[in-house]
Amino acid sequence: MNFFFVALGGAAGACGRYAISLIPVKTQFPVLTLVTNFLGAVLIGFVVGIAENKNVSKNAILFLKTGVCGGFTTFSTFSLEAYNLFMTKNYGLCGLYVFLSVAGCIAGVWLGKKIYF
Repeated sequence: MNFFFVALGGAAGACGRYAISLIPVKTQFPVLTLVTNFLGAVLIGFVVGIAENKNVSKNAILFLKTGVCGGFTTFSTFSLEAYNLFMTKNYGLCGLYVFLSVAGCIAGVWLGKKIYF
């Protein structure tokens, strides 16, 4: 049954990620992946904050944390985009993207934990 909750959440997260990718943004900087990963970091921080302070079922945590967040965030896409920026000699954009992704997502987890209700 655990796999069902993870799979269902993963499908929902992947659909959310795809929906964000449809936003028409024309830039060399991978802003949509950055936004997606930041939102995923906020969400996982929020879920962990709720789980620590409220009585939340194991199934809900599997659905949200492992499923939705796992299906929604895009580390492999982030890695490919950073690689492509580096290989095309866009070193400044590459460094900025890596820094914003890592620092922004750590800040997102912190923010998510702070805003749970």
